[in-house]
Amino acid sequence: MSTASSTTPLLDPEFLHKLEQLELVSRKIFVGRMKGERRSKRRGSSVEFADHRNYSVGDDLRHIDWNVYGRLDKLFLKLFLEEEDLHVYTLLDTSLSMDFGDPTKLRYGKQVAAALSFVGLVNHDRIVLDTFSSDLEVGLSSVRGRSQMWRVVQHLDNLKASGSSDLTAAARSFAIKHAGKGIVVVISDFMDKRGYEDALRYLMARNMDIYVVHVLSREEVEPEIVGDLRLVDCEDDDEAEITVSAPLLRRYKETLDAYVGGFREWCTRRGIAYIFTTNQAPFDKLILNYLRERGLVK
Repeated sequence: MSTASSTTPLLDPEFLHKLEQLELVSRKIFVGRMKGERRSKRRGSSVEFADHRNYSVGDDLRHIDWNVYGRLDKLFLKLFLEEEDLHVYTLLDTSLSMDFGDPTKLRYGKQVAAALSFVGLVNHDRIVLDTFSSDLEVGLSSVRGRSQMWRVVQHLDNLKASGSSDLTAAARSFAIKHAGKGIVVVISDFMDKRGYEDALRYLMARNMDIYVVHVLSREEVEPEIVGDLRLVDCEDDDEAEITVSAPLLRRYKETLDAYVGGFREWCTRRGIAYIFTTNQAPFDKLILNYLRERGLVK
């Protein structure tokens, strides 16, 4: 990782100003534990009037509309729009394979997580930051309000890459830990020999609005190495000796394209938004343009 990447802020002030104009959008209606800023279709007890209904024995007398009673001599209850509290979960891969590239994939993932957290905090959403390697790790529990952004940045700055990746175990733990509905953004290189299908099914079982941000380095997408090599898996120390040639590189790229295409199709069929990016793609454009096109921000 370059020194510049490790010392520069995750988000610069000019970009923060642009993010202030955005808000996170759920494709589904979610009702939180506390009243937030978004209004749902549920009838509740906020301050915005919606409708009336006939009084029934046991109803809260405080909600009776006495003005209507004075005119009609009948008891009606005021109904109000229930406000909802949107939970935005970020599940960030911090395994050793993410510590590669310049900037590293982890650094890029931190920037995406920071940007989405800022958008959510400005709009009074509840933000949860979780990380994983071999399992779900201790994260930043629910924070809300712009004043909490320093905690988000501090938490992300302190993250280091370590351990092997087991997204399935992490997603299982995540689904148990977070019973509430909301948006979950999974940021990873998905270099997990167990695959991604079972892991994402755990999140689907929670009926969450799922976004996958698949991050690879430029070297992984366009390798330029040639000759005889001994490759060592940074996570489990598996070794393989290969001779890198033009035909091999061509097959590698074809395999990678097929994997990305299959991953995208698998997600699309299940209502999961899939976003592929590299560490060389300007992350600000990813947030401002591509995620807007996919419907996560507006």
